[in-house]
Amino acid sequence: MQKPTLPKGTRDFGPEQMRKRLFIFDTIRQTFQRFGFQPLETPSMENLSVLTGKYGEEGDQLLFKILNSGDFAAGLTDEDLQAGSKKLTPKIAEKGLRYDLTVPFARYVVMNRGTLTLPFKRYQMQPVWRGDRPAKGRYREFYQCDADVVGTDSLLCEAEIVLMVHEVFRNLGVIDFTLKINNRKILAGIAEVIGVPGQEGTLSVAIDKLDKIGREKVLDELRERGFSDDSIANLEPMFNLAGKSISQVLSQLKTWLDSSETAIRGVSELEQTIQLVDQYGLVDSQVELDPTLARGLSYYTGAIFEVKANGVSIGSVSGGGRYDNLTGAFGVPGLSGVGISFGVDRIYDVMDELNLFPASAGQGTQVLVVPFDTEARSVALPLLNRLRSAGLSAETYPDMAKIKKMLDYANAKAIPYVVLIGSEEVQTGMLTLKNMVTGEQQKLDADTIVTRIGA
Repeated sequence: MQKPTLPKGTRDFGPEQMRKRLFIFDTIRQTFQRFGFQPLETPSMENLSVLTGKYGEEGDQLLFKILNSGDFAAGLTDEDLQAGSKKLTPKIAEKGLRYDLTVPFARYVVMNRGTLTLPFKRYQMQPVWRGDRPAKGRYREFYQCDADVVGTDSLLCEAEIVLMVHEVFRNLGVIDFTLKINNRKILAGIAEVIGVPGQEGTLSVAIDKLDKIGREKVLDELRERGFSDDSIANLEPMFNLAGKSISQVLSQLKTWLDSSETAIRGVSELEQTIQLVDQYGLVDSQVELDPTLARGLSYYTGAIFEVKANGVSIGSVSGGGRYDNLTGAFGVPGLSGVGISFGVDRIYDVMDELNLFPASAGQGTQVLVVPFDTEARSVALPLLNRLRSAGLSAETYPDMAKIKKMLDYANAKAIPYVVLIGSEEVQTGMLTLKNMVTGEQQKLDADTIVTRIGA
């Protein structure tokens, strides 16, 4: 008999884990709705023509391709097989699993642009798939919770993303976090200033690995990609801004990059975003300006965001940015958008490691009604209905079993209250409420039990 297994990088979630995950989903969803975003879902699979070319060279390699239905290899020739995987893939796989939610969103906007009211604000909470090497905090199947605004280039949107990030993590209880912000125009300007104009994409891909492989290996990668020693030496000011205040970083960037009009536009956008956040009145801002922040996705053109929970060895838990050209890839240029994505799986791991889930997040059934016999059911079932009508999670043990077995069931499910109904309870109407945590038992009528458990 074959032993069942899971694909690497995927996980099952039992009831207790799912209740905690739903706490995260609900917290994020409520924030999205408070900021005026509308719900949207797109298919799990997209045409590869939609997905490829949007995530950079490395991102394209991580796409999960779906083999065509039926005999996918029927029409292949020896020449096709010898042409290599890049030319072979489109002939055997026309579709792929979505890599993120932003590109499908852009595709949706283009296909439905005639019916959308712009600016269009949507949120989307669905799984995505990436053929990455599984590691702690990195999975091949994971959920993203995205909020995007498309159809405006107003920096108010960036400021509201900053506010949403603070609200989400504070409501989740993740108090110690850092929201790093940069602007792709600054990275483009840096490329100009160090003598490699137009190579900000290559620069970004390397710098994006700074936290993972360190400064020296990033510089080694740039050398391998053809950057001269002079260009690399000119990068030095970028690494000397860590830990400085927002005003200090802005001032030094203006001085260092004053010869690049592109960079100065990026610095100005950052400065205006911070000013708008201040006008909103954000208290105890946890924003840090980080010119080394790159985010490897190639479609970002303006602000970029990344959130790291401090004190845990897990990567970024949220990220996003502005993209001006994404819908242009589908034939509709000029629709600027900006968005943020929350990684539920990493947020879960952070909260689990730091023990931040409230007790109520893992709570399932609140009360188990235990009738001793069929006569007691005539009292138990109406009570069960009343408890549920009062908004309480309640169930009854379906079989007539020994009391110990039913109480063991309650303990195994961590149900805090049990209502015991025997012949005496049926006759008197006074039911026995047992607190499974303290062991205390009380005789109470049905009204009082509903009120007590719901308090």
